[in-house]
Amino acid sequence: MTDDRRFVNGHPFVRHEFEARPADEMVERADSFFDEMDRRRSIRDFSDKPVPRALIEKAIQTASTSPSGAHRQPWRFVVVGEPGLKSQIRNAAEAEEKVNYEGGRINDEWREALEPLQTTWEKPFLETVPWIVVVFEERYGINPDGSRRHNYYVKESVGMACGIFVAALHHMGLATLSHTPSPMAFLTKLLGRPENERPFALFPIGFPADECWVPDLVRKPLSEVIAEP
Repeated sequence: MTDDRRFVNGHPFVRHEFEARPADEMVERADSFFDEMDRRRSIRDFSDKPVPRALIEKAIQTASTSPSGAHRQPWRFVVVGEPGLKSQIRNAAEAEEKVNYEGGRINDEWREALEPLQTTWEKPFLETVPWIVVVFEERYGINPDGSRRHNYYVKESVGMACGIFVAALHHMGLATLSHTPSPMAFLTKLLGRPENERPFALFPIGFPADECWVPDLVRKPLSEVIAEP
C-alpha cells in the first residue's frame, strides 16, 4: 500500500491525483470546452422559471476550487432568493445606475463604449430572476481572538473564483450577468455583511427568457489576445 499522505515541516501533503490523457483526447476536450464557453453570453432578459437552490450551491462549491493567495479563500457568496430583498436590491442598484447614466458619472468615452450594448439604468431582471448571488471580497480575516489576519491577492483571488462561478453556471445550463452597480456599498448594508467584507460583483441567475436577445458581438481573435515575449 502506497503512502498518499505525508508531512512537510509539520504540514500535511497528499499525492496529487493527476489523470494523464492521450494527446488526441486532450485536443478533443479543449475544443469541446471552448465551443461550450464560446456560446456563453451575458444576458439581461431572464425567465422567472424556478431554479433549485442546490444548483446555485454546487456552482458556489465549484467556484471555491479556485486558487487563492496563500489559500486564504477570501470570498463570500451571499445567495438571495427572497422577493422583498431582491426588490430592495433592484431599487438601490437602479438609484445608483440612474445617477451614472443621467447624472454625469459616465463620461462620453464610457457612454460610447456602452452604446453597442444598449444598456440602461433600469435593471428589472434583478426582480425577475429566481436568484441573485452577491460576491464579497474578504479584505482581511478575523482570528478567533478578534485580531486581524492578512489576506493576500484578494481581488485577484476573488476575480478568478467569479470566473469559475460563471463557467460552472453556464456548464450546468444556467445564464447569468456580471453586474457591478457603482458604488455598491448599499449591498453591504442590505445583506448585513461585516466591515471586513466589500462587495465585488452581483450575479442575477436563471434561465433566459423565451425572447432573449443579446448584442451580436465578435470576440477578439487569438492573434489579438496572445502575445509573444
